[in-house]
Amino acid sequence: MPTEVNLSSKFSEIHEHWQPHIAGELNGQLIKLVKFQGEFVWHHHDNEDEMFFVVKGQFRMEFQDKAVMIGEGEFIVVPRGVEHKPVADEECWVMLFEPASTLNTGNVVNERTVRELKRV
Repeated sequence: MPTEVNLSSKFSEIHEHWQPHIAGELNGQLIKLVKFQGEFVWHHHDNEDEMFFVVKGQFRMEFQDKAVMIGEGEFIVVPRGVEHKPVADEECWVMLFEPASTLNTGNVVNERTVRELKRV
């Protein structure tokens, strides 16, 4: 049976930055919750678009030719193949919508790559 999801409660279970957690699924897509703080890595996704929705705070999405600020209640869709790097000067709560196959670091594999996601 469907159940409601309280985002504040779910985010309170997340204690690490840049570690996506699964909060829900629909039609082959995962709804992931992530706390951003600091800089992530430059990367792209060959086959998937990504949607970043800011629940709390703000972050900067850097691209090779510009940077875009995304504030609370706003979202940005990064098309497949576009090199990007999220940066949050202060902690920011973000909800991602992306295919289940999407790796958080895209074409880059390093210490920030998370292959097995926890559920909240």
